[in-house]
Amino acid sequence: MSVAPPFKTDKQSSRKEGGDWRLSNYFVHRVSQLMCYNVRMLKAFKYRFYPTSEQETLLRRTMGCARLVYNRALAARTEGWYERRERIGYADTSTMLTFWKKQEDLQFLNEVSCVPLQQGLRHLQKAFANFWTGTAKYPNFKKKHNGGSAEFTKSAFKWKDGQVFLAKCREALPIRWSRQLPKGCEPSTITVKLDASGRFHVSLLVDTFVEPLPKSNKSIGLDVGISSLIATSNGDKIANQGTLNG
Repeated sequence: MSVAPPFKTDKQSSRKEGGDWRLSNYFVHRVSQLMCYNVRMLKAFKYRFYPTSEQETLLRRTMGCARLVYNRALAARTEGWYERRERIGYADTSTMLTFWKKQEDLQFLNEVSCVPLQQGLRHLQKAFANFWTGTAKYPNFKKKHNGGSAEFTKSAFKWKDGQVFLAKCREALPIRWSRQLPKGCEPSTITVKLDASGRFHVSLLVDTFVEPLPKSNKSIGLDVGISSLIATSNGDKIANQGTLNG
């Protein structure tokens, strides 16, 4: 399907009617580009999995440690700002983590992979960056009853024969493969999540290509509006789900 120019001109439209044609023209241009070429993108594939008792124990411990480190770092950064007007960054919290792992009462932090702990600090850094730019609220402390998550980068897992082996796990994760990964793709990041109902999910982030749509003689006009995200020339409207709000 090809995309035609907007079905109104700049003179025919107004901001009151919901027409932002500079954005609309840019959107049409970008859609046309995406439809004509292969596009490389990161895509996450999510699956259910059913860990062995040994894996579940380790994963729950890992998530608990990641939550503890995140909350300690958040508390330290909050205290530093409100008491001393000091901005504590990722490098500072990483140094704190090294110190915490040496404390006698926190030796259990050494029993899990260090990667999910460091990734938690990186996510906290991003949360603060979004807060300082005004695009997000102040970071919240993580709570156990909400479940948990642990993120593993390539140094903390092995992808072998289409199976996932996490750090410190002897067996592959028993994943229910509801669909296969794109051919030739390997995960770059693996996130394990435990929801509030006790169900385990794993998300595999892969770098893949999106194939172009087949050519068509049909065309359609797009109008970026206010009351609806997009209105098309055939009368369809796509509602604004609010996902673009900072």
